[in-house]
Amino acid sequence: MVSRVIPVDAFDLVIFGGTGDLARRKILPGLYRRLAAGQIPPEARIIGAARSDMDDAAYREMVSDALVDFLPKGELNDETRAQFLSLLSYVTIDAKGTDGWAELAGHMRDGVVSAFYFSVAPSLFGDLAQRLHEHGVADEGSRVVVEKPFGHDRASAKALNRDLAQHFDETQIYRIDHYLGKETVQNLMAVRFGNVLFEPLWNAQYVDHIQITVAETVGVGGRGSYYDKSGAMRDMVQNHLMQLLCLIAMEPPSRFDPDAVRDEKLKVIRALDPVEPHHIVRGQYDAGADTPSYRQDVEDPRSLTESFIALRTHISNWRWAGTPFYLRTGKRLKARTSEIAVVFKDAPHSIFEDSERTHRNILSIRLQPNEGMELGVTIKEPGPGGMRLIDVPLDMTFADALGPDADDVPDAYERLIMDVIRGNQTLFMRGDEVEAAWAWTDPLIEGWQRRGDVPKPYDVGSVGPDDALMLMHRDGRRWREIKI
Repeated sequence: MVSRVIPVDAFDLVIFGGTGDLARRKILPGLYRRLAAGQIPPEARIIGAARSDMDDAAYREMVSDALVDFLPKGELNDETRAQFLSLLSYVTIDAKGTDGWAELAGHMRDGVVSAFYFSVAPSLFGDLAQRLHEHGVADEGSRVVVEKPFGHDRASAKALNRDLAQHFDETQIYRIDHYLGKETVQNLMAVRFGNVLFEPLWNAQYVDHIQITVAETVGVGGRGSYYDKSGAMRDMVQNHLMQLLCLIAMEPPSRFDPDAVRDEKLKVIRALDPVEPHHIVRGQYDAGADTPSYRQDVEDPRSLTESFIALRTHISNWRWAGTPFYLRTGKRLKARTSEIAVVFKDAPHSIFEDSERTHRNILSIRLQPNEGMELGVTIKEPGPGGMRLIDVPLDMTFADALGPDADDVPDAYERLIMDVIRGNQTLFMRGDEVEAAWAWTDPLIEGWQRRGDVPKPYDVGSVGPDDALMLMHRDGRRWREIKI
């Protein structure tokens, strides 16, 4: 099996914040890989735009260094690197003023796709959108990509949507969430809607509960000032985990079409029940043997911002009524992993004598680090001695199932940027979707702020506060192990 590469049309891509960390770590190395794969045509142009005063040569040198730093060893080829650097140019620009805009307009070509990546703070989105039109840089066919966080609450999200809508139609706006670009996330839709095996069982009648876990081993050092104003709820749950929840819970769309998919996701968000205070656990990591505490990282000894959150919620619709959804995410945990676990109900009756423990099927979808899926099934333990039952995994790790082709799977940012060039919005959030997510999130945050709730401390390298374990134990359930 050979990975299929679908070439895109010639384009002009402007990266605002083209000297920033995201551009150096993800965007530019991702574009290099797409060129190496033969997806980007040689007529493409990539323009970095930022406040830094440099010329094309200096920018190319900076990007060359970034490719060395952030591409896996062995991927960088001198010939391809030279070809990639030849696509690059740079414009020094003032996002709030007039400097550089005439020069940028001079770089744009007629007859090619024009896209603008806003890899900058959300406070600059409106200014950039306004100047793109004032100076004739963008037109009705242009596309803009905006990075999260898309707002701090519903009011700010509505304001950002309004600022962008003054200059761009919704069909031109691509709100990026890199989780939706992960191969496994897309495979989730293929598994659900491409196999008759699962869909009849994908409901409250057969599913006991669903767990979504995104665990990180890193702390917030280096981005403490941002994170302390955000927290795990705003930084992860409102966007990443919400999107995973939607894909798991949504009804089958009429077709694989951007608006058809996003319509169904929106229905899920609007059907989410409010979360009771006793179904929310918030935590902060303590100091480790050689690592600072959360409060030390954010330089605020009285911070009440959470680095960990776990909660239980329900979806009030026919498919999922009564089925709990458990979400958790945190920093400085035991291992780096992202997993969705669909836990099916026990068999209604066991015909076997071995009934000391329950056996159930669990579909585990791993997003990182080893992308793949695993279905737990019950079989007879080999050997004599009666009908003793054991649970074994049917494992489809992508690296094993796809062999060498697994190495060619595009990174999330690579895939999503190519979708922008193709004009495919399926994996991007729509404005009303973002506002609905904030409408569910805001009351939860306002509730614990009003009550003055203090996050529970937890040890570095643990699975979070003990209260998070009790959240499920009270329901007679337990979290899936966070595996190293």
